Amino acid sequence: MSYAAATASAMPFSSQHALVFEEESGKVLLEKDAHAVVPIASLTKLMTAMVVLDAKQDMNEQIGIDESDVDTLKHSSSRVPVGAVLSRSTVLQLALMSSDNRAAAALARTYPGGKPAFVAAVREKLNTLGMHDTVIEEPTGLSPHNRSSAADLLKMATAASYYPEITRITTNSGDLIDINGRPTQYRNTNRLVGRDGWDILLSKTGFTHEAGRCLIMRMQSAGKHVVMVLLNAQESAQRLMDAENVRRYVSGEPMLAARAPSHSASRKARGHRGGIVLVKSKSRAHAHTQPKIHKKRRTV
Repeated sequence: MSYAAATASAMPFSSQHALVFEEESGKVLLEKDAHAVVPIASLTKLMTAMVVLDAKQDMNEQIGIDESDVDTLKHSSSRVPVGAVLSRSTVLQLALMSSDNRAAAALARTYPGGKPAFVAAVREKLNTLGMHDTVIEEPTGLSPHNRSSAADLLKMATAASYYPEITRITTNSGDLIDINGRPTQYRNTNRLVGRDGWDILLSKTGFTHEAGRCLIMRMQSAGKHVVMVLLNAQESAQRLMDAENVRRYVSGEPMLAARAPSHSASRKARGHRGGIVLVKSKSRAHAHTQPKIHKKRRTV
């Protein structure tokens, strides 16, 4: 990617790393420390979904949630019990929409050749997309060793937007899913999905202690198709505020003042506090990878 800004101005922004790309013009509109390589949490699951779909497995095949799918690293909660038997398409839905870690682990475990073959396929996909600053070692994003940059994740988001199954699932605000004969309501982890004033075409959230609050979205605003990558906000409210300000910036509306983190979040804050850069003129960000397209704390 080339990042030679013609003019720029600064504004408050809570996410530590960010990149916003306008597809029609091929320009980066906004960036903040976009090349830093950092943990990406459940943004990983977009890559998991692409690799699973690339394998063209039977999406109606019934697969069981196994004890080995349980998170023993972060001990994150899950509403999908061990022993549940679901179609692969439903497991994919749970992994993407509600960011369930057991579901993502089951997808990798039942990949042809098992998890080692899944990891090898991920590595090949990263090379194909030119994501040279990205390492993904497992399918959930729970590992802090799953790392990337906002610039690389833009490539991943663009690639994921070509999968109808991924765009459909990630833009569904919620669904009633049968779990062992019991209808259970699951909701999208991105509260902006389905909200008035938002035309969201792709979405994925992420959170771990190391990664902070993360968000990938592709949306349409003011007739423009825009992809945003937001990494390491300290609180969910800050992540949502940053996304709202991106939408307002694209549509020419007045932006909202950035929300300060809570006292507890401030004590935990890491990294620099630099302002975001609004870019007036940029070259194409990823033309070489894709053509232009018109309480237990839950870890997601």
